[in-house]
Amino acid sequence: MEPVVGLDHTTPESHRRARVRAVLERRNLTDNVSAEQAAASWEQERFVTRARVLFYARLMFLTLGLAILAVPRWSIYFGLLGPLSFAGYFAMLLYSVANFLVIDHPKAGRWVTYVTLCLDVVIMVVVLAKPQVGGGFQSPLLATQLLFTTLFALLFPKPLAIVPSLLALPVILRLDLLLDREVSAIEVLTLFWYLGLNVIIIYVLSYLNDRETAAHREVVEMQSDLKEMALVEERSRLAREIHDGLGASLSSMIIQTEYILGLAQGGPLRAEIQELKSNAEESIEELRRSLQMMREDFELAQGLEEYVKTFQQRTQLNVRFERSGLPRQLAPDAQLALFRILQECLTNAAKHAEPQQVEVHLDYDPERTHLLVRDDGKGFDPQHPPRGHYGLLNMHERAMKLGATLLVDSAPGKGTRVSFSLPSRP
Repeated sequence: MEPVVGLDHTTPESHRRARVRAVLERRNLTDNVSAEQAAASWEQERFVTRARVLFYARLMFLTLGLAILAVPRWSIYFGLLGPLSFAGYFAMLLYSVANFLVIDHPKAGRWVTYVTLCLDVVIMVVVLAKPQVGGGFQSPLLATQLLFTTLFALLFPKPLAIVPSLLALPVILRLDLLLDREVSAIEVLTLFWYLGLNVIIIYVLSYLNDRETAAHREVVEMQSDLKEMALVEERSRLAREIHDGLGASLSSMIIQTEYILGLAQGGPLRAEIQELKSNAEESIEELRRSLQMMREDFELAQGLEEYVKTFQQRTQLNVRFERSGLPRQLAPDAQLALFRILQECLTNAAKHAEPQQVEVHLDYDPERTHLLVRDDGKGFDPQHPPRGHYGLLNMHERAMKLGATLLVDSAPGKGTRVSFSLPSRP
């Protein structure tokens, strides 16, 4: 027999999902990442990349430092002689490696990088000030200070964070005076020249950094808006299709039952047809409510109140609805969860609890939206719900999906109290 060749079920959609999953895992993000979290992740990744560049720059400095220590004329010129100089060299090597190992940590990576960069500036000042002849502002290595200003501005683009590199220039001048070196007018000019170059570097890099960050945040927010727009358009499309398809079928069913009802003669048959007509009318009403909740302009409080009135008329139960607080617009999935939980609570009360009164309270506060449904019926044991009833499980799953809190308090003979608390921005 010929071997059966397996079909490749990979699709462009699966490739996109795999690519998105890989990026989220690399950045330690979840599926429901917000625009702020995405921007913070991007800033952290940018810092880690620049910190790695700093490590490679240090490797070059360490290589040059090893050459200075190895060539006698150079080590004599810079005054780097004896075990103390080698100890300083190995200390720089150790803290450079330690910094590289903690770069990826969100907090420790930044602090360790900043502290070790300050140590680099101290070592630079020592190397520049050490030579008795040609040291300080006469040193050929003075331009190194501009490099450290650039590194500070790239890694920590804040004015106060760049102060250590700027302080290196007056410290070098002060060391020249303490070492009885003559400070000429040319060296003073060099001081102001380097200060001016530092200001230019800081301004240019800070400006470019702010523009880059603002542009990235704008793109992330735009992508979030586009995703929301796509969801709204898809909901509208589904609502139209359901309305034109299923809604039309239910309407036809109601018309047909009305026609058959007019032809029926027997009492039991008319009762059955009437019940079928009532179920179809209830189904199309439920369909209309679901389609309304998919719209962005759906008013939740009014929709819940109307449903309570309709339910009261249909079941003849004494249901009282109250609301408090300033209403706010919730996401469509949050509105649907609130409605379904209210629907489940009222249905259970009508079918099983036999209550004298049911109270429904909807409350808006600045942080959360609360729904409370309470009845004085038979009650039950929440730890041992009846077999085959999945209403409680469905409500808990809806609450978990939205990051909400669901509390069910009941006992046999003591009624039931269901409390659902939803964050304002789930």
